[in-house]
Amino acid sequence: MPLYHKLGDIPPKRHTVFKSKSGQHRYEELFGTIGFSGMSSLVYHTHPPTQFKDIIKTESINPEVVVENNIKSRLLKGFDLPREKKYLDSRTPILINNDCHISLAAPIESMGEDFYKNTDADELIFIHKGSGTLKTMLGNLKFAYGDYLLIPRGIIYQMEFDSDDNRLFIVESFHPIYTPKRYRNHFGQLLEHSPYCERDIRKPNNLITKDEKGDFLIKIKKEGMMHHVVYSSHPFDVVGWDGYNYPYAFSIHNFEPITGRIHQPPPVHQTFETSAFVVCSFCPRLYDYHPNSIPAPYNHSNIDSDEVLYYVDGDFMSRNHVEMGYITLHPAGIPHGPHPGAMERSIGQTATEELAVMVDTFKPLKLTKAAMDLDDGEYYKSWIK
Repeated sequence: MPLYHKLGDIPPKRHTVFKSKSGQHRYEELFGTIGFSGMSSLVYHTHPPTQFKDIIKTESINPEVVVENNIKSRLLKGFDLPREKKYLDSRTPILINNDCHISLAAPIESMGEDFYKNTDADELIFIHKGSGTLKTMLGNLKFAYGDYLLIPRGIIYQMEFDSDDNRLFIVESFHPIYTPKRYRNHFGQLLEHSPYCERDIRKPNNLITKDEKGDFLIKIKKEGMMHHVVYSSHPFDVVGWDGYNYPYAFSIHNFEPITGRIHQPPPVHQTFETSAFVVCSFCPRLYDYHPNSIPAPYNHSNIDSDEVLYYVDGDFMSRNHVEMGYITLHPAGIPHGPHPGAMERSIGQTATEELAVMVDTFKPLKLTKAAMDLDDGEYYKSWIK
C-alpha cells in the first residue's frame, strides 16, 4: 500500500546516529522488498534485530495434495473444519498452487507468548467470525468481523482473540499483494472512481516497545518448513519506524460497490491484486437498473483462471443452496453460471445483501486432503435441470 506512515521515535535523518536519552544506540533496519527497489520501512530497534540464538525444531508443514488435476466444480463446507486450540495449528490449507495457498482457520486461543513470521508470503486474513488485536513489531491493529488484515512477508506478529469463536479465511501469496493499479494514479493515490480510499485504510498504532532480554520463540515459515527459532531479545523492541511497508486493515463493509444499468462483470468488485491472482469483494448493493436487466450473472467460462468464492453472509442470489462459510471452486475452462431458476428469480429484484470474498487464480488450484474432507461431492452436478 503506497501510503506513508510513521510511529514512535525516529531520527531526523536516515542512516545517522540515533541514541536513547540514556545514550544507548538504536539499531536501524531496512525492512524492504524487491531488493532495495520496492516498498520499505526504516525500523529502529532497542537491540540489534539479528539476535538469532538457537533453532530448537524444524518441521515440514507442506499440505498433503490429493487432487492434482481438478476438473470438477466443488463445494466445500468451510464451517465443518474442526476447531483447534492454537492459531498456527488451526491454519489449514485447502486449495494451493505455486502462487498462493488458500486456508481456513478456526482457532480457539490467542497465540500467548509465541511469535510468528512468514518469510515466503504476504498474508491476507479475512475475519469471518471473531475480533481481537493483531500485534506486530510495527504496532497493533484492532480487528473484527469483515476485516481484511494484510500482513507483508517478514512481519513478526501475534494474533490475540477476544473470544474462542473465530473463523478466518486466509490467502498466502508468494507474490506481493497490492491495491489494484487501475484504482491509482501515477502518484499512487487512489482515484475518485475507486470503491474505497485512503480514509478506509486502518494503519498500525499503539506501538509498544519491549526492551527485554531472554529466550523468545519465533516460529518462522520458510519454504514449506516451520522453524522454531529462539531470539535473545524481544521481537517487539521497536522504538519507532517510518515508511510504506507495514500491515494494515480494511473492512469489507467499507467497500463501495460499482453498479450500472446492466450486469457488471466481476472486475468491478476487485479489492486486491497480485501478478498471479486477484481478490474481489461482493457486497450489499443495488441491482442493475435497466428495465429489462437480468441481475443474475451470465454463464461464463473462466478460461484463464480458477474461481474461488467464500460465502460470508446474506443470500447469494446466483446459488440455490449456499450457507455461511461455504466455499465453491469453479475450475478454469468449465462453464458455470446461475443455478437452475436463479436467473428467472433475479428478474425484477432491486437489491442484494450478499457478502462474499472471491479469489481468481491464473493457475489451476490443487485440492488438499483437508479440502476433500469438506467436499460435498455433488456440487458439480448441481446445474442439471
